This record gives sequence, C-alpha cells and structure tokens, in this order.
Amino acid sequence: MPRYALRIEYFGAPFAGWQRQAGQPSVQGALEAALARLDPGPHNVAAAGRTDAGVHAWGQVAHCDMGKDWDPFRLSEALNFHLRPHPVAVTACARVADDWHARFSARERGYLYRILQRRAPLVLSEGRAWRVGFPLDVAEMAEGAAHLVGRHDFTTFRSSMCQADSPVRTLDVLEVRRAQGPEGTEIHVIARARSFLHNQVRSLVGSLERVGAGAWAPERMAEALAARDRAACGPVAPPEGLYLTHASYDPDPFGSAATGR
Repeated sequence: MPRYALRIEYFGAPFAGWQRQAGQPSVQGALEAALARLDPGPHNVAAAGRTDAGVHAWGQVAHCDMGKDWDPFRLSEALNFHLRPHPVAVTACARVADDWHARFSARERGYLYRILQRRAPLVLSEGRAWRVGFPLDVAEMAEGAAHLVGRHDFTTFRSSMCQADSPVRTLDVLEVRRAQGPEGTEIHVIARARSFLHNQVRSLVGSLERVGAGAWAPERMAEALAARDRAACGPVAPPEGLYLTHASYDPDPFGSAATGR
C-alpha cells in the first residue's frame, strides 16, 4: 500500500484535540473520515504530535496508507474537498517510503505560543492567542527561559497524565521575543526539541508569564526545574495560544511541495 506524508493546518478550537476520541470531534477523525471517502475501509493516520484540545497547527505532519497510487497533488485536493467544512487543510502531500513514519522519523518539532498584551478583549485573535491584560517584562522572561534550555528532567513541567516513559528531554530552543501586531504588542515564546512531554510547552509558558508579571524572579525557573515536582510549576497557559509550527525530517519529504502548482 503506498504511503503519503501530509502537512496539515488546523484551527483547534472545535476539536477535542488531534487524537481520535469516541463521541468527540478530533482532527484525526476528520482526516480519517475524508480518507474513507476516497478509499473505503478503516484508516489509521499517525501524526508527528498529538496536540491537545484547542491547540492549533500550521505545520502538523501525518502519514496515511492508500489502497492505490495517487498523484500527491490530486490526493491533497481531494482531501481538502472532503474535509470541508472542518477548519482543516492539507497544505502539502508527498509519496514516502513504506517504512517512513510521521512520528518516529521526525528529527525536531517546533511550537509557537502567542501572548497578546492588551486590556481590550480580543476580536481578530479570539481563540487564537492568550490575552494578558497587564505588562510583562520580556527581558525577565527570556532570562528565565535560558535556565530551561538543554537536557533536563522536566517532571515539574509535564502533565500528571503524561504517559512518556521518561521525563528527561533535551530542549534545544526556548526563546521569548516581542512582536508588534495589528492588535497590539505580542509576546512570542518559541520552543524546539526532538520531542516534548504532555503539556510541557504550556507549562513552561505559564511559569514564564509569572516571571514576566514580576511574581517570580527568573531564577525561580531553575528552582522549579530542580524540584522535579509538578506542584512547583506555575499555572498552565491556556491552549488557544499554542501552535505546532513544524516537524522536521531528513530528508524533507515535501521539499518545495505544496497543494498549488
């Protein structure tokens, strides 16, 4: 059965997360239903990352097996037709080797967290960013983030429901930047690693917000990490500000591929 890699974009608010769940809308379920319209029979789509309810993506990667050969462009077009009206789109499609796996072949995953710093309610970014109605010190947040980069035991910053065998991960990048958008000042937290624990990024962002607000000194991030205790974590940031931006592979299965020609 030929295997295809799919790059997928979605707005996470209507879904209970990526993973298929009985009686709940999911991105995986929407995609598998669209595949079944093209190739009858059960489909089991695997993804680079299982995003939680309300989390978005513009760089999710998944793979699927089809019963016949498809031109990748035509497969992406057909899937996008049958995905309507769900807020999900296939933005690239490529034929890959039979043993290629969206999860296990990934070399890196990247996330962006958007914080909008303003008093007024969000309009354009409602459900797409975390509104914080008081000033945050970006320099202090960046200083706090620097304590987390590297290989550590991230027990403090993972969900108690996390099923990973080990809490040890190597965080390659954790940056905090200021950006100016049409709705006001944005603060972007960028995280990159080979793999992440459940709720890790949102846990890190929630604690960094405490640093930016002046409730924590930057050094407290190191202290929380060393505690290896979930109780030492700050409040977990809400899901609507989080985006899966990319999953990287070597070689890149898509190259310059896109749905358009």
